[in-house]
Amino acid sequence: MGRELSRQFQVESLNVCVYETKEALGKYAARQAATFIREAINKRRVARLLFSAANSQLDMVASLSSITNIDWSAVEVFHVDEYVGLSTGHPMSFGGWLKRNVVERVHPTKAHYLAGDAENMERECHRYAELLQFAPIDISFLGIGENGHIGFNDPHEADFSDPQVVKAVTLDERCRLQQVREGHWPNLASVPKQGLTVTCPALVNASRIICCVPGLNKAKAVRDALEGSIATACPASIIRMHPQATLFLDTQSASLLVQKDQS
Repeated sequence: MGRELSRQFQVESLNVCVYETKEALGKYAARQAATFIREAINKRRVARLLFSAANSQLDMVASLSSITNIDWSAVEVFHVDEYVGLSTGHPMSFGGWLKRNVVERVHPTKAHYLAGDAENMERECHRYAELLQFAPIDISFLGIGENGHIGFNDPHEADFSDPQVVKAVTLDERCRLQQVREGHWPNLASVPKQGLTVTCPALVNASRIICCVPGLNKAKAVRDALEGSIATACPASIIRMHPQATLFLDTQSASLLVQKDQS
């Protein structure tokens, strides 16, 4: 990894790797993912991947799609969350993000979309939960929101013992403002207030977690996730308990950490 890896350490069970740039972060996260995908296919003839649809994932996804020795015909893909009221064809749909950035690039054998425009949200949550539970999820690709969320599990909605696999939630204002600041929506009023999300325990039920979090705007959330309590006040803190999880940071997102190099 040469000079691209700045430092490496562990917090509880979580491996943390800090890279000099977000591009390096994406490259090495993709390499790890490719290894895990091949292992899953060799073991069960299929790999099932759960993607967070976010800017933080773009470098990793671009690198992953350029790796040639992955049998995508043996891969199924899902996405973590969706806005209520949006069809997959809407430009801000997370299902649409999955389609553009993953499905149309690598052509997996199956792509499962969470329908934000379904007539019955409870029924849609149940349908998607059944798909997710049909077989093990091999990798959850996660990000961390500015408020510490994973998926649409904002602090006020997160439940580490949630009995549901997929649920409807109300989005907090900080989550919605982040979407505006990142250029996805013109103003706060335009951002939907409701979403569907895979719940915290279901996200960390995957065999592996690859969490990519670049950028200075995520520095406080990263610090809270790693150096605060493991609690729903920062939902991302739950990944510290996963036995096979790696958090990929760049020097900006790691800039508030006090962790010492333990590599």
